[in-house]
Amino acid sequence: MQVIADNVGDNVGDIAGMGSDLFGSYAESSCAALVVASISSFGINHEFTPMVYPLLVSSVGIVACLIITLFATDFFEIKAVNEIEPALKKQLIISTVVMTIGIALISWLGLPYTFTIFNFGVQKTVHSWQLFLCVAVGLWAGLIIGFVTEYYTSNAYSPVQDVADSCRTGAATNVIFGLALGYKSVIIPIFAIAFSIFLSFSLAAMYGVAVAALGMLSTIATGLAIDAYGPISDNAGGIAEMAGMSHRIRERTDALDAAGNTTAAIGKGFAIGSAALVSLALFGAFVSRAAISTVDVLTPKVFIGLIVGAMLPYWFSAMTMKSVGSAALKMVEEVRRQFNTIPGLMEGTTKPDYATCVKISTDASIKEMIPPGALVMLTPLIVGILFGVETLSGVLAGALVSGVQIAISASNTGGAWDNAKKYIEAGASEHARTLGPKGSDPHKAAVIGDTIGDPLKDTSGPSLNILIKLMAVESLVFAPFFATHGGILFRWL
Repeated sequence: MQVIADNVGDNVGDIAGMGSDLFGSYAESSCAALVVASISSFGINHEFTPMVYPLLVSSVGIVACLIITLFATDFFEIKAVNEIEPALKKQLIISTVVMTIGIALISWLGLPYTFTIFNFGVQKTVHSWQLFLCVAVGLWAGLIIGFVTEYYTSNAYSPVQDVADSCRTGAATNVIFGLALGYKSVIIPIFAIAFSIFLSFSLAAMYGVAVAALGMLSTIATGLAIDAYGPISDNAGGIAEMAGMSHRIRERTDALDAAGNTTAAIGKGFAIGSAALVSLALFGAFVSRAAISTVDVLTPKVFIGLIVGAMLPYWFSAMTMKSVGSAALKMVEEVRRQFNTIPGLMEGTTKPDYATCVKISTDASIKEMIPPGALVMLTPLIVGILFGVETLSGVLAGALVSGVQIAISASNTGGAWDNAKKYIEAGASEHARTLGPKGSDPHKAAVIGDTIGDPLKDTSGPSLNILIKLMAVESLVFAPFFATHGGILFRWL
């Protein structure tokens, strides 16, 4: 029953959810770039080809990734389990290299050598090669984030093996090691995002940041393909288990699933990094529309917004994690009820009631999302109307800075715990065999870590992208209203 619900959940969460998240980032970064371009020399002089440069980047990315698909299907023939991850990684590297060449071509052919970009009230002179660098730095920052994510979540490397080894002394040390791994995995991706923001903003202001986000997402077709690989492999394993297939088939699907966990984590890394860049571009558009000249953190109005905004991802994560816990509790109770009340279920002579388990998950996913959704939607409205645009700019900056860190650490911690469990179960190395087999005390500790990690990597981590993007979009839409009518409380003081 739980396997059926798990299969449905993988499709909904890792396929539909992650796909819609990345699509949202794609659309928002395109819109942010087009808005800035419309008030730059491209829009003022009605230059069509340079104006649609962001869409050209996206188009070249789709074509390049379709061609690169041939490498995975025809050129890299996989003959052993340990060749799965390298083949997927090569596909990502080749996509990035081909995409860099494609961006260079469209920048050379589609852009004038010199043009101006709107930069907070003034027109900044930019060259076509500078815009190429903005897209390229986002593209390669995405690859770096992907590689770092792979290093911290793949059981082929020491971080996950250390987490698995910590299971010797029980679940507590496993949880401690897993959390430490997640926090440590934030360091390099944040430096990559910070460097891409600094370079792209220095070269082409907020337009540069927006096209850097597009660059990071330009290999989205490859990213989504290797992201979908995980849940497909997991579902195949679930079907093999339910069908009572041989142990060898289950071993193969487990190996595919372990590689899939890593590729899913890489996809989430791309989503989080691009969400940070997109949110910053939207934040810049909000500041421009609200006619804010500077955002000074030493101003009390801004600082209180900053500290409250930094708290929001924690509040949001608490809601989503508790929702998963309560839904899981109902699911376990339902499974126990069916075992106790349906004759022949324990012996395997009767089929269980799958529909009820799926209904519990579906109902919970809809009902439990109302409070977090209300938090995201109402916060900009309440802050903008009561405290004004300066405080709201602080809230957006705080939520962005805090949300990115939590999202990366939560996603990587959950992926590492999952693969630490798979590492023990597979028993592929001498070290893994000393921790196994299934049912041993280290394996039980690893299962506990995996259970804790699921809401982190599949719910709280990825959903924080929505928090930081949606708040920025809503603030941008209502910016003129907040600038004119907002700040009611401060007017009375």
